[in-house]
Amino acid sequence: MKSSIFRRGRSDSVEREPLLPAIPNPSIQYERSEGTNGAMGDIGVSQAELVGPSGDNARRLPQYLAALSATVGALAAGSMLGWSAPVLVEIVKENNTDYDFPITQGQGDWIGSLINLGAAAICFPIGLIMDSIGRKKTMLFLVLPFTLGWLLIAFATNVAMLMAGRFIIGVAGGAFCVTAPAYTSEIAQDSIRGKLGTYFQLMITIGILFSYVVGSYTSVLTFNLLCTCIPIIFGVIFFFMPESPSFLIIKGRNEEARQSLVRLRGEAYDVDTELNSLKYKAEQSQLNQVSFVKSITKKTAMKAILICYALMVLQQLSGINAVLFNTTAIFESAGATIPSEIATIVIGVIQVIATFISSMIVDKLGRRILLLFSALVMCLCTTALGVFFFLRDKHGIDSEILEPISWLPLLSLSLFIIAFSFGFGPIPWMMAGELCLIDIKAFVASTAGTLNWLLSFTVTSTFNSLNDAIGSGQVFWIFAGIMLLGFVFIFLIVPETKGKSVDEIQVMLGAEQQPLRRDDMEKK
Repeated sequence: MKSSIFRRGRSDSVEREPLLPAIPNPSIQYERSEGTNGAMGDIGVSQAELVGPSGDNARRLPQYLAALSATVGALAAGSMLGWSAPVLVEIVKENNTDYDFPITQGQGDWIGSLINLGAAAICFPIGLIMDSIGRKKTMLFLVLPFTLGWLLIAFATNVAMLMAGRFIIGVAGGAFCVTAPAYTSEIAQDSIRGKLGTYFQLMITIGILFSYVVGSYTSVLTFNLLCTCIPIIFGVIFFFMPESPSFLIIKGRNEEARQSLVRLRGEAYDVDTELNSLKYKAEQSQLNQVSFVKSITKKTAMKAILICYALMVLQQLSGINAVLFNTTAIFESAGATIPSEIATIVIGVIQVIATFISSMIVDKLGRRILLLFSALVMCLCTTALGVFFFLRDKHGIDSEILEPISWLPLLSLSLFIIAFSFGFGPIPWMMAGELCLIDIKAFVASTAGTLNWLLSFTVTSTFNSLNDAIGSGQVFWIFAGIMLLGFVFIFLIVPETKGKSVDEIQVMLGAEQQPLRRDDMEKK
């Protein structure tokens, strides 16, 4: 497979337009990596698109394989996120036999939330690490902490050991949330950049579903050992993938960058033109260096930072991780007529399907319209959940007033997950990269990731306490109010980046129009 798909060799010459910098998730990406004049990818992936050269003579299959290989790390991160729903409900019970030590509800909340602190701790330093040793080596290195963390969880002899394991896999999972989308965006061409970018979120949801299904029907030990295997499988597969050509150019390893491009685009692709574009951008970045403070205080940079941070805040304050971490408990407290384990699995399946659909339409409908749809539907769903739980708290779970709407929690949570998967799941990470220039990209993406995980920790660790303090209905209404504010913010502030180059996006943010280079004008 490797020899037939990632072949080395020289390529024929075709017209190309310059590669410009951009990303999705905390890290660095280079945009405009194909000469499609902004054409969007078709819905779905046809056999001709994958196997044969496209109109620009670039092959797509190697890019899909490299991106999917990288996102196996997201599968590991997803299993980490979904672990709490089936496991915590069991191990905090007094008759727990999965571990040889008792675990209180308060300790359970910390065990579930510690992955967020681990992820927040690594987001900023991982940007420096991957800029130093490369995206590929960084991701391969993460196999070690991931495996160690799962082994600590599997064979924990006390609560501290279990917490340490959760923190360590949080570090590894958070690092994957930076490096994998960065790698994917840097190897992808414009017409499939959005599609490949959403594969990361898709694999996260598959990992969550894996946890829901396997965690519900196997012992905790078996489940933990199976989770241990996922990062090892990733390491074996990803070892054979090429390094990001953008990173290699920045490091002056031009011949390795050329070989990487040939493996990713095919022998018929004009590698030399794209290589020259990468070199040109790297040289311009060096020649036009300004102080970091000046870079980050420019009008366009400040607006990009505002949007990036706001989308991360809205993503977490929508309540998504509070819902995912406590899905089983929510259904149990709602008195659902179907087993809570089955309802949780249904939610997981819906999330996978919705994220897959999102991956096919994000480059067709655009980021902005999907964010608006996502915010509106999530607002309505959390409002409905608030009504149900408010009535439950006021009249009791067995009251007649709840009987006609016993279906409401499952329907509302299902629509909530669908809406999140279409917009607020994958797009904030993509927007964080697409809006920022290369000189502030690593800083903004890393700090946005840190903010995201810290907010996730805050929401998940306080969700149950807030329910007890002010009532479950009121908590969901808070989430609904935040989504309403998010809808207004997106409508007024967030630009559409679909099919736009970095230069075009900067103009949308308020920068002056730059004159086209000669090869740009030829392409136009």
